Amino acid sequence: MEHVLPERQLKELQKAILDFMHTQGYAESLEVFARESGNDGFVADSKDRHHNLLAKKWTSVIRLQKKIMELETKLSKLQDDVRTGAVATRRGKPAEWLPRPPAQQTLAQHRAPITSVRFHPQYMVLATASEDMTVKIWDSESGDFERTLKGHTKTVQDMAFDAKGSVLVTCSADLTLRVWDVSDEYKCVRTLHGHDHCVSAVCFIGADKIASASRDKTVKIWELATGYCVKTLSGHSDWVRGLGVSTDSRMLCTASNDQSVRLWDLASGECKGDLRGHDNVVEVAKFAPVASHAFLRRLAGLPPVAVAKQNGSDGTSPDEPATSQFIISGSRDKTLRLWDCASLQLLHTFVGHDDWVRDFVVHPSGKTLLSVSDDKTMRVWDLITGRCAKTIEASEHFTTCIDFSSVNPLVATGSVDTTVQLWACR
Repeated sequence: MEHVLPERQLKELQKAILDFMHTQGYAESLEVFARESGNDGFVADSKDRHHNLLAKKWTSVIRLQKKIMELETKLSKLQDDVRTGAVATRRGKPAEWLPRPPAQQTLAQHRAPITSVRFHPQYMVLATASEDMTVKIWDSESGDFERTLKGHTKTVQDMAFDAKGSVLVTCSADLTLRVWDVSDEYKCVRTLHGHDHCVSAVCFIGADKIASASRDKTVKIWELATGYCVKTLSGHSDWVRGLGVSTDSRMLCTASNDQSVRLWDLASGECKGDLRGHDNVVEVAKFAPVASHAFLRRLAGLPPVAVAKQNGSDGTSPDEPATSQFIISGSRDKTLRLWDCASLQLLHTFVGHDDWVRDFVVHPSGKTLLSVSDDKTMRVWDLITGRCAKTIEASEHFTTCIDFSSVNPLVATGSVDTTVQLWACR
């Protein structure tokens, strides 16, 4: 009889079945099956990759069946909407969609405060990091918990997916970064050592490099393929809390306990600017996405790009890349600040939070900014006026992190109360 499975997969299945029989104590059946399948020398091993494989595959099949049924239901509803014209009744345009209370779902699996939330760039997947030393993976649409990533021995401080979503990198207070292969069931494929203190932030530089910030006052640049540290940026006088990379991967910005934001040239490793104005620790700093540039120019009273061509391609100096035009930072002084990378000048201060600003994200449309704070709120800022347009009670405790999905209209926020909230945008 011809086998449906290729020989290699057939052997894998047989070993998984034998392991299952051993685990369940079916000694006689195991002996017969081992002999008849040509696996007489089978020895059960809890460290073998076939251990519990059958149960894991069975669980995966059930989860996939559930997802298929949910998708079929949604597809049927969408087809009905198309037939009846209900799709046209949605309010507003996607560019105007904002999170609306109450939260659509609360994810509760962590045992300690949430430190970071990151949506997968291509799939409906959410990763959450915590002081409980783990990262958890969720289905962002259904809210179903999928798996836990273990390996770090202290708080997982931050994480980042690469642009394709094939790799997840995490950093921890255990002084290391870990690289996880998303396509291979999030297997940890590399651990990076080099920092002398807590590693507090991480981001990708293009597809092949990683930047990490640390309490050891440095930023390190790593090769993803080898895990080697290829450059160390020194200049801050205290803990480097956060960092962000420009869209063209030429510049890096960093936030520090020394109350400054620094601008770095990644090619030379030189500090190109020391931005000062905050009155307390700067928790986070990121380059404003290109979609927001036109609105930020209006906010700052700068001429439109078409008028500013005489100075450079985007109104900055000729050698200043367009994608690193503005930096936004958030601080324990309760404010967010907008900076001009070319002049190194403070352009605007966003005032409204009543406690530390912990994180922010710019809306995909570029028109608004969403920030979270220890005042337990999520605030929506109009980037044309610079004013707070909306305040949402995000948690019963300090709200520590936020991310906006690029796949579906969802915002995720994390809290010290150990939960993650998913907010539907409409």
